[in-house]
Amino acid sequence: MSRFWSPIVHDLTPYVPGEQPKLANLVKLNTNENPYPPSPKVRDAILAELDKDADRLKLYPDPTGSQLKAAVARHFGVPAEWVFVGNSSDEVLAHTFQALLKHDKPLLFPDITYSFYPVYCGLYGIDFETVPLSDEFEIRIDDYLARGAANLGAAIFPNPNAPTGRLLPLAEIARLAAALPDAPIVIDEAYVDFGGLDAIPTAVELVKRHPNILVIQTLSKSRSLAGLRVGFAIGQPELIEALTRVKDSFNSYPLDRLALAGASAALDDEGWFEQTRRQVIASRESLAANLGALGFEVLPSAANFVFARHPQHDAATLAARLRERSIIVRHFKAARIDQFLRITVGTDAQCVLLIDALREIVG
Repeated sequence: MSRFWSPIVHDLTPYVPGEQPKLANLVKLNTNENPYPPSPKVRDAILAELDKDADRLKLYPDPTGSQLKAAVARHFGVPAEWVFVGNSSDEVLAHTFQALLKHDKPLLFPDITYSFYPVYCGLYGIDFETVPLSDEFEIRIDDYLARGAANLGAAIFPNPNAPTGRLLPLAEIARLAAALPDAPIVIDEAYVDFGGLDAIPTAVELVKRHPNILVIQTLSKSRSLAGLRVGFAIGQPELIEALTRVKDSFNSYPLDRLALAGASAALDDEGWFEQTRRQVIASRESLAANLGALGFEVLPSAANFVFARHPQHDAATLAARLRERSIIVRHFKAARIDQFLRITVGTDAQCVLLIDALREIVG
């Protein structure tokens, strides 16, 4: 505590990011990074941007991010005016909380979900209530509808949810948006590209029919660009204008020239995207099966991670014993999930190392 702090700082409980340890021969399965590199076209685009004229770096980038907006629009088949871009989906979420989710009535989100949500509420003074997941860790739309429009200002949840990995059908999202037409409904789709082989279960199509839905995505996971920090939102212009007004009151130039070039190239390389996301999905199914064979209960996952617990072994102890073998997974101490481990889907070789280590540990 310090006498120099603004009053709000004293009451903040900051988000705790996943550990980035510097260990030799590390098998890093704790922060849901993609195990495969980004498209080679990303590097080519960044180098081309530098080769145009290195002096361009002394100039500010395009404040509107028009190049990236156009790439997002092409990929999803929406107008560029329906796209907002920012420095990571976390920044896009932060602007969304401030621009769309602070109302007289409370914001609703699941009791087990992305732990940044209550942090944003504390930062921006947003009244919120959590809605419990079912005993099977599913989001139940009827629980949100039961609050009634008079008692709900807005709603947000990841789909697939994090850290559970469970996917909510699009029909349920549409039902919520239709029943609450005056409430912003934000769908955080950080992991949605791993949700299906033949059809990606994104809610972007719902945006065209429901002006209250905003979809937020990141290029950190399925595009392997966690180090570049790029996110975007898709919504009808009324929602996008609100985000832009907040952005331009905070930082008019959130994405640098290299990020704009690299992210645009990643979105345009559909072949690389399909190849790597399918590899992750296949590895996830194999990992879940192998964990099940060791006695773990594994929740159905539509993400690039699995959420698992063992009925005979304490999760914190398992995580510690894996760490002794230079294998890092994520353990949450929160109520209801303190016996689960969230395990990122790595390469097949990394998954083999994990399973071999767990076989030794659990016997």
